[in-house]
Order: sequence, then structure tokens, then C-alpha cells
Amino acid sequence: MKAKKKKNKSSLLIGITAFVLLVSALATVAYISYIKIISAFPIKRTIFTGNKHLTIDELRALAGIHGKESLIALSGKSVSQRLLKSPWIRSASVSKVFPDILSIVISEVVPFALLDVNGHIFLTDDKGNLLEELKDNTIPFLPIITGDPFKEKEGFSEALTLAKTMIDMGFSSERDQIEIVLSKPQELTSVIDGTVVKIGVGEYREKLERLLELQEEIQRRKIPVDYIDLRFANRVIVKPIKEVIH
Repeated sequence: MKAKKKKNKSSLLIGITAFVLLVSALATVAYISYIKIISAFPIKRTIFTGNKHLTIDELRALAGIHGKESLIALSGKSVSQRLLKSPWIRSASVSKVFPDILSIVISEVVPFALLDVNGHIFLTDDKGNLLEELKDNTIPFLPIITGDPFKEKEGFSEALTLAKTMIDMGFSSERDQIEIVLSKPQELTSVIDGTVVKIGVGEYREKLERLLELQEEIQRRKIPVDYIDLRFANRVIVKPIKEVIH
């Protein structure tokens, strides 16, 4: 009886050992097969389209592509998510073209305005997100918003709306310089080609249309202007510069 139990125990151990060895062998074969499959489709070309500001090297770094990835193993979703971390990229579409091409189509954010914070100039998008700080003296012509957007959040939102209205009307393209000074919304002011214009909050298109009509009259009559106040409905205040008599 004892011999029989001993034999059964020995058979069980042999069976478990055989099962473990079989599972290990199958796992090894599966792993080797997986390695062979993914190594059969290495990425040889990565094609980026849609980029205007970001360089190919910058895009490769953002996407985390270093030239040793497999087209099969690579996650297109992960690549897209990494790219979208850049404030310059609005959208990214990743597709695989077998056997060896990764194609990435991106849509970049268009610079909307310049933000001047204590002498530091930043490019921003139309939502007020900072794109990058400008380090050189080359400054593109865009409306300049001056002030601290973190202290004047409501004023910054209104300044962006005013800038968008100016751009949509073609107003900004006809001026040499436009500066929007951050303040409380009701005190929003713009300096347009050296002329101070108190705009206030809301009805920006109507106010700018009144300003255009008024500027023609001011230029015709050659009136030196201290400031123009558009904050009141259906009313415009023009304060001429007082001549200093010597």
C-alpha cells in the first residue's frame, strides 16, 4: 500500500514537472516568434506632413521615434499623445504603411498674437496658450497684448476677443502697430499707430467701425488727438492735444 502511494506521488511530480517544462517551452517559442515578427518590420522612413514651424528633428524627438522601432509594435495612439503635448500641435494623425513607413499628418497652431509680459515676448494662440518665447529681434507683425494675463484673466480674455475681431475685420493688417493694454475689461485700451483708443468691453466690431469713420474725419481735418473714447453707446469722445503756447 505504501509502495503504491509512493508510486502515485512520484507520477504526480513527474507530470507537474513535464507540464512546467512544456509551458516554459511554449512561452520560449512564442517569445522567439514575437521577436522575429516585430523585427521583420523595422521603420525605415518616417514621413511628417503639415508642419510649418516645427522641424523634422523636433517632431521626431516629440514623437519619441529614434529609428529602431518596429512598425507592428509601435502604438500610433502613444505617438499621437506625445505629439499633442507640444503647444504648437493642434492635432496629429498616425498611420502605418507596410512594410516600413510611418506616416504622421499634423496640424499646427497658427500664432495669433504677441504677449508682452515685463519685456518678455511670447507667441500665443487664439485661446491665449503660450507657444514659445521669442529670443531674437525678429518679431512678426501681430497684435501685441501687454500686461500680466495671470493677474488680469478677464481682461486677457477680452483682449483676445478684441484682437480676433481686429483680425477678422482686416483692421490689423492696415495698421503699423496695434497694442492692447491689459486691464479690467471695462477699461480695456488699445494703442493704434500711436493713438490711444479707450474701447471698454463688448461690441468690438461696432466700435471699430465707428473708429474707422472717425479716423477719416480726423485725418481730413488734421486734428492732433490725445485719445479717443469709444466706451459709450452711440457716442464718441475725441480729446484733442492742447497746444502749448511758449
